[in-house]
Amino acid sequence: MTSILLPESEAELEAIVHEAAASRSPLAIHGGGTRDIGRPVQAARILSTQAMTGITLYEPTELVIAARPGTRLSEIEAALAQNRQRLAFEPIDYRPLLGAHGEPTIGGVTASNASGPRRIQAGAARDHLIGVRAVTGRGETIKSGGRVMKNVTGYDFVKLLAGSWGTLGVMTEVTYKLLPEAETETTLVIEGLSAERAVEAMAAALGTPFEITGAAHIPGAPSRTYLRFEGFAASCSYRAERLRAMLRPFGAAEAVEHADSRAIWRSIRDVEPLRAAHDEVVWRISVKPSDGPAIGAKLAFALDSRLLYDWAGGLVWATAPAKGDGGAEIVRAAVALVGGHATLIRAPFALRAAVPVFQPETAGVAAISKKIKATFDPSGVLNPGRVS
Repeated sequence: MTSILLPESEAELEAIVHEAAASRSPLAIHGGGTRDIGRPVQAARILSTQAMTGITLYEPTELVIAARPGTRLSEIEAALAQNRQRLAFEPIDYRPLLGAHGEPTIGGVTASNASGPRRIQAGAARDHLIGVRAVTGRGETIKSGGRVMKNVTGYDFVKLLAGSWGTLGVMTEVTYKLLPEAETETTLVIEGLSAERAVEAMAAALGTPFEITGAAHIPGAPSRTYLRFEGFAASCSYRAERLRAMLRPFGAAEAVEHADSRAIWRSIRDVEPLRAAHDEVVWRISVKPSDGPAIGAKLAFALDSRLLYDWAGGLVWATAPAKGDGGAEIVRAAVALVGGHATLIRAPFALRAAVPVFQPETAGVAAISKKIKATFDPSGVLNPGRVS
């Protein structure tokens, strides 16, 4: 029977991991239960951070917030909203795609380096993470970075921990820099473009001085291409008219504003158009934007994939049949030709256990990863096998 460990303090967490390392007893690291991604972890005990909650620092004037890992993302966003501030990287909520029912936590956001459509303009979670405390696989607490942006001590460990999926350390506190909330937003929508033509339109828009914060394309009948900009109302109105005129060769653009625009991007952020059926898996593919349409076309032909293009075509979400290898051979062969990478985001338990979920590393990168893992978790007790 699997037991669940719920430490409430850093000291309790240290003791649990130290004992696990000494006995070489693996731990499955869990947060809010909304990001069951990666290979299944074989462990008799679950170490959950759900009891380690609370905002530990919030300085609105300094645009900095710190919180314990089990703090719900909704709690953080509510606190920021009171001061019209936000996490700039627009973290994806995987629940619609994965059918999960937990609550996203700031620890899970950090461990998965979550980011949404605004990444093309603001970067990912790791680009805004300025400090972290974590218990390594040795049962030792490491502090890296700080609570003010001028402190960059240990910057590399901050970057390493973001996106490590709980394999290098269990976070006990994270600190993020913030940005002011935009007064409003406007999205231009162009219907009927092919994926290739949509990428051209998105690239043209990103090449303007109008600070595009979202660029996505959803194939369909008709297809829709979305371009978002944010800021003061007068500025958005001006940019909408200028961009409309510039994009006229691609077709007429309709402007969607305020709450309606936010609803569009929330759906794109959470990949809601590709809510997978039980007989489908979902791949997340990262390539150069110019290569996105060709990758999509190959998968649509070979796997009958349904597609969503984000990040101006550089992020391709694709479905595939949930049988055999879930399209892994075809997806990875297509991606290898253009130097991208692919992650199997949604798949049945048995399929995730049978094929590499994350992009296989080259020999050189694998050797570096092994050394890093050995440094922070020499006994291999933190989420063993999850990213292998």
